Amino acid sequence: MKLVIAILPGDGIGPEIVEQGMKAIQAVSHKYNHQVCGSHALVGAAAIDAVGNPYPETTHELCMESDAVFFGAIGDPKYDNDPSAKVRPEQGLLAMRKKLGLYANIRPVTTFPSLLHQSPLRAELIEQADFMCIRELTGGIYFGRPQGRSEDGETAYDTCVYTREEIDRIIRLAYRFAEKRRKKVTVVDKANVLATSRLWRQTAQEIEKEFPGIETEYMFVDNAAMRIIQWPASFDVMVTENMFGDILTDEASVITGSLGMLPSASIGLHTSVFEPIHGSYPQAAGKNIANPLATILSAALMFEYAFNLPEEANLIREAVTASMQAGIVTEDIAEKGKAYHTSEVGDWIAAYIKEK
Repeated sequence: MKLVIAILPGDGIGPEIVEQGMKAIQAVSHKYNHQVCGSHALVGAAAIDAVGNPYPETTHELCMESDAVFFGAIGDPKYDNDPSAKVRPEQGLLAMRKKLGLYANIRPVTTFPSLLHQSPLRAELIEQADFMCIRELTGGIYFGRPQGRSEDGETAYDTCVYTREEIDRIIRLAYRFAEKRRKKVTVVDKANVLATSRLWRQTAQEIEKEFPGIETEYMFVDNAAMRIIQWPASFDVMVTENMFGDILTDEASVITGSLGMLPSASIGLHTSVFEPIHGSYPQAAGKNIANPLATILSAALMFEYAFNLPEEANLIREAVTASMQAGIVTEDIAEKGKAYHTSEVGDWIAAYIKEK
């Protein structure tokens, strides 16, 4: 099988972790006789520095021509610390989501036995946690218009907008995932306060009737934030709007023990994007210390969702689990023993896949 992949390393640690992910992709592809056709392109601060645009048209064209996008991270402190900057790296991510029609971000939240002790929660609370967060990506306050500031700069405003069509498609996607899992959907909103949330709840209640075999619960976002901490194992598939999902998925990622362990897939109308959930971590850039496991697990999601190759995906996940059991990990999750470099972890996992 020919696998056409757009490779977008991005900023900070992005190039280092994507390189390790590609090692795993090449290793499993060689094992199963797939041909990888990967092409690199600029995005984020690297693209601004080169061409003045965080998501250049050439990058978009490559993404549209590919079967999947393998993405690293976006962000650079020099733009964060400059309030007058008219173009920011993060605008590239928003543009990519909009132009590729990436309306759903899929984040599986699973625990790893070797990391239970590193979670801020007691082991008995999280050891059975295994749920999927589905976040709407193309609507809400991040894209709402109008937004801006008053002439005197003393007042700022953002607008949260959702259409029934945007809500309908993400809710239905959540039910399709729930059908393949434990048959439960949690719709998270703030319907007691927000008009957009009331449209979310009304739409979900209409769709719920089409899936009588699936349990549906409705939860305000503040309650959901507490439940993730108090009883994470109670969730199966959680679906919510853009900003709520941004916050809740980051919260959920922490309970597993390391932000550097969780992958994600952004699925939509055109090419899907696969990336780790963490940021560009500029303080570690170039030091060969960043944890590549979330990126490698994102490659597993790519084989599963973009190419429909679950056996290859499971082998990558097995290799990641084996590396953790063997202690071949970076400093953020290393025990008292040796911490390995980013590249050493990538090499070990690629070798495991080849030798398996």
